[in-house]
Amino acid sequence: MLFQLAMFPTSKGTASVSADVAKVIDIIDKSGLPYRLTAMSTIIEGDWEPVMKVINRARLMLRRRHSRVYIVLTIDDRKGARNRLTGKIKSVEKKLRREVNK
Repeated sequence: MLFQLAMFPTSKGTASVSADVAKVIDIIDKSGLPYRLTAMSTIIEGDWEPVMKVINRARLMLRRRHSRVYIVLTIDDRKGARNRLTGKIKSVEKKLRREVNK
């Protein structure tokens, strides 16, 4: 499964939330789950229980520090699929017959 996650506090009152996002990424990174950080979201690959446990850990960390947390979660659940974090990109590159900007 692929989980696309954006999570940040909205109660901070400043334009930048990168310090809080860095704390969320630290939790994801330390989980050992495969992930990719992008400018707008983070994509995590794994099974439901371990990924949701990590997402909840990050949510609770932000809630301890802030009164409001915004979370957007999109899930791609494809039966039997593995290594989709890189496999989906390789599939597109194969069809284009070239590498794309990653």
